Amino acid sequence: MRLARLGPSGAERPVVLDAEGRARSLEGLTADIDGAFLAADGIARVRDALDTLPVLPEQDLRRGAPVARPGKVVCIGLNYRAHAAESGAEPPAEPVVFMKAADTVVGPDDDVRIPRNSVKTDYEVELAVVIGREARYLDSPADAASHIAGYAISNDVSEREFQLERGGQWDKGKSCETFNPLGPWLVPADGLTVPELRLRSWVNGEPRQDELAGDMIFDVPHVVWYLSQFMVLRPGDIVNTGTPAGVAMGLPGQPYLRAGDVMELEIDGLGRQRQRLVQFE
Repeated sequence: MRLARLGPSGAERPVVLDAEGRARSLEGLTADIDGAFLAADGIARVRDALDTLPVLPEQDLRRGAPVARPGKVVCIGLNYRAHAAESGAEPPAEPVVFMKAADTVVGPDDDVRIPRNSVKTDYEVELAVVIGREARYLDSPADAASHIAGYAISNDVSEREFQLERGGQWDKGKSCETFNPLGPWLVPADGLTVPELRLRSWVNGEPRQDELAGDMIFDVPHVVWYLSQFMVLRPGDIVNTGTPAGVAMGLPGQPYLRAGDVMELEIDGLGRQRQRLVQFE
């Protein structure tokens, strides 16, 4: 079962894709796939009603982010050893936490805008955790699973000069508009074995990243538990769990993104994204 939102930006319709890949309307159950829907056991209600939901006519519609209006996007940095090494950093003793503006979230195939004055725009394929139940001061990582609604692909697009060379915190290199394509689907947590998921990315058809989620330094339960000690995670919030090695910053010649480049990202079971880079004027 895969939850998605289809249609023009700002007017997406909530759907579920069934085992045959048909889009079934959720509009009889919810106005949107958002925090309120997830908090009200929306995924379970969709599963119970799946066979009775109306099948929509086949249409070539834009795919929006599968979660509407996330309250916050929380990110984990340097969560793969090889990526920490290519970044010139030691593997962290505790998760590196930073925030990303929630309005960076766009559809999985929407254009990504290279910011004005940017010379170091970079890509990062990441496993995104979608929170389904409020998480506050969890007792242990074992408590995390019941607070996770599901997973999606996230592209934590970054501007490295803004992030690392301009002083202050990382957020200003992470929060440029369109810097978080999400989707195409939200897959319920009980349908995936996270450590076996393989994350991959390509730029202009050239392979860049390829690693298992099981190689994370801090796994998903630990990350959710850890974050709950410092902030309240609410339904609909997104947690980006870190990127594998192979980003432009760590490659010979540092091949940063330019207008006209095409990023493609894939995670087993979670589908595929494709974005074209355009220059902000």
